[in-house]
Amino acid sequence: MLIPLKLNQISRLIPAVGTGGQFKYTLGNGRKILQRLIISSIGGIINFLISISQTGNQTYNLWLILCVIFFLYIIWGPILESSRKNLQFRKNKFYSIFDGFVSDIYKTEKVESSREQSNREGRLEIVESKRTWLVLELEDEDGYLEKISFPMENKHSQIRIGSNIRCLVTSNSRNFDRNIFLTDAWLPDLNLWVGEYPYLLRPAFEEICYIYLK
Repeated sequence: MLIPLKLNQISRLIPAVGTGGQFKYTLGNGRKILQRLIISSIGGIINFLISISQTGNQTYNLWLILCVIFFLYIIWGPILESSRKNLQFRKNKFYSIFDGFVSDIYKTEKVESSREQSNREGRLEIVESKRTWLVLELEDEDGYLEKISFPMENKHSQIRIGSNIRCLVTSNSRNFDRNIFLTDAWLPDLNLWVGEYPYLLRPAFEEICYIYLK
């Protein structure tokens, strides 16, 4: 079942500025954090050295501000990235709450990173780091909707075919028959949230589901 929502309700569910959970996601793994630190440090030091050379000039304050901006990149970078993702999702015209069930469950492997290393014969070979993802196919009384995938954790083993699932669906098509996008999803019977990126303000979504689906 698809329950249409008004555009003014979307700001309650998907914020314009990234939340703490979204910041954590966009901050990334250790490798991505290290990349941000390198960019932050190099940019900050370069701009600091330039600002010193411009002491007494009108551009001194500008270079000093750029120095601070680069040193804080490790903080504002993830905030900017999560805000961009949220705004991109909010560009669509039509939104609905999807209330359906899990019609199929399966696992897949995704490559998270790869690197080259020498084997025993001294030849370079590519070593891939893989992670298991869980894929849920979603349906309602009208048929198949879409699938949602996310990194698998132990808590996801309780999900079963037939489990009730709810999420926010958006599209530029009023009938939601093409180019649809899904947020993270809530399984109310298990009190479990799943998804790759935490688009939704979850307490607000649970509240609005209670109002429309009680």
